[in-house]
Amino acid sequence: MACTAPFIAYIEEQLNPIDQVLVKPMFGEYGIWVAGKFFALICDDKLFIKPTAKGRAYIGEVTEAPPYDGAKNYFLIEEKLEDSHWLCQLVRVTLEELPAPKPKKQKT
Repeated sequence: MACTAPFIAYIEEQLNPIDQVLVKPMFGEYGIWVAGKFFALICDDKLFIKPTAKGRAYIGEVTEAPPYDGAKNYFLIEEKLEDSHWLCQLVRVTLEELPAPKPKKQKT
């Protein structure tokens, strides 16, 4: 099953309070970035957040699952998906812990 346009739009709306959110197609599903940092996937109309220690502490009881066959486990967000404030705070604590994006090489 692929992602549906209404679910993608819903996630974008839930993350609207965060500046520079970019949701774009990636390998048949969708990736999510903020200011160049990749932090989540939307696969089969489910939201998966990269696991971090701060994210785990914020969530508490975490459900982990691979977003696609052969992938590492991510945090599967289902229970509080409708709580935009909670979700945006999870994204913020996750982004704090992720490294800055590597600079892109200049084409010569």
